[in-house]
Amino acid sequence: MPQSGDLLRLADAVLFPGFAGRTPPDWIRRRLGEGLAGVALFTRNIAGPGQLAALTAALRAENPLVLVGVDEESGEVTRLEVAGGSSRPGAYALGVVDDEALTEAVARDLGADLARAGITVDFAPSADVNSNPDNPVIGLRAFGAEPELVARHTRAFVRGLQAAGVAACAKHFPGHGDTSVDSHHGVPVVAGDGFEDALLPFREAIKEGVRTVMTGHLLVPAYDAELPATLSPKVLTGLLREELGFDGVIITDGIEMAAVSEAYGIGGAAARAIAAGADAICVGGERADEGTAVEIRDAIAAAVADGLLPEERLADAARRVRELATWAAASSGGSAGTLGGSTGSSTGSSTGGSTAAGTGSGDGGLELGLVAARRAVRVTRRSAAPVLPLSGPASVVELAPEMNLAIDKNTPWGVGEPLSRLLPGTTVARLTAAEATGPALERLLGAAIGRPLVIAVRDAHRYAWQGEALRHLLSARPDAVVVEMGLPARADLGAAHVATYGSARVCGQAAAEVLTGRL
Repeated sequence: MPQSGDLLRLADAVLFPGFAGRTPPDWIRRRLGEGLAGVALFTRNIAGPGQLAALTAALRAENPLVLVGVDEESGEVTRLEVAGGSSRPGAYALGVVDDEALTEAVARDLGADLARAGITVDFAPSADVNSNPDNPVIGLRAFGAEPELVARHTRAFVRGLQAAGVAACAKHFPGHGDTSVDSHHGVPVVAGDGFEDALLPFREAIKEGVRTVMTGHLLVPAYDAELPATLSPKVLTGLLREELGFDGVIITDGIEMAAVSEAYGIGGAAARAIAAGADAICVGGERADEGTAVEIRDAIAAAVADGLLPEERLADAARRVRELATWAAASSGGSAGTLGGSTGSSTGSSTGGSTAAGTGSGDGGLELGLVAARRAVRVTRRSAAPVLPLSGPASVVELAPEMNLAIDKNTPWGVGEPLSRLLPGTTVARLTAAEATGPALERLLGAAIGRPLVIAVRDAHRYAWQGEALRHLLSARPDAVVVEMGLPARADLGAAHVATYGSARVCGQAAAEVLTGRL
């Protein structure tokens, strides 16, 4: 049944679709002129700072109040720095350092870059408490496994980002940390035990004035045994709005994800999310065409006509989004291009052995992100032999697992490349699960005779094949150094074990400096 133009415009006022290309397609330009709320940018839209600034300026030319959102958590989940790797470590490394001033400075530095590029909403930080070490999708994206620590650093990150004029987004409400299912593929269930702990960082983010909260597609039986949080009035309205007192914009995680779209379709899930209390629909990670955006808009309008979604609720959602856009437009005016020089200070790392004063890259001093990554490194020495620093060019074996969909598969990582720069002549071999066969490992061991051996892994405890490959290599070379660039479940591997708590470019650089005695 055809809908009125006013109702379709109201439905557009809560949508954040994605699109293909590095310039706005005609349909995005047209819809922005007709009142589309905003867009969600992904790696496919970004080539570099200048191009990104031109893209956001073109969007703003169609609608001065357009909200431009991006998943830029730093560390593993980066959209602006996929080509070279993130210049800032992710949340877990910041939690390991546990210096709130440093976390705030890193977020402010990031916010300055985002503001200069015309980004107004950053879908960060992850406020999840990663209490399940086998979590397939959060892990290093969280500040840690302790609720109070995560809460402190969530607040610090929100402060820093919003001081730069960029709206922060605490996610994935009500907490994706204690789950073992990736919501891209199924519905994670949150256990009742520890649920209050999971809520603590969100409570604190709200006290800090976080502008947006992103829903998680999670089933929380303690509140709603039937509907995932994104579609649950009990969770979004009852818990987030009424109990926790959040008055900002509630935005969904990607509505095309199977956890919500499989049962209701992408349009049906979007309409139910708005009815439940969400204010904005994010889509486009996997479906970024005009047809998808039209389908969602029309489904929301139809839900109003059919009585599933009260028009007052839709109008209230559009109002909140408009207020956020007004705040963003006012906040970005004086902050872009002026905030590179924030400072974080330290009393030093117990294992890095140095005291660092973090200086924003805008002052010409050390890059703040590299300072943070250096402070996060932890070294466990298990041999009296002098295995560190390395005695000469090394053989590096990197075991590369397949990452979840939140992490762009083209994001570089590893210790081999930066180590090769510090120790010319170093060789690097990278193996996937299918390639890490016995014969392949034996060939690498043969090539490493007479040279230091470095083995880089990511979340080795989560992948049986990495564990098997490690045992094979270490049985032949107990003098090898293991560099864990994910979550280190154990530190008793290798003659020395180096934990970086991240795989960002700066984490690899910090590890290479440890291996060569420069840190």
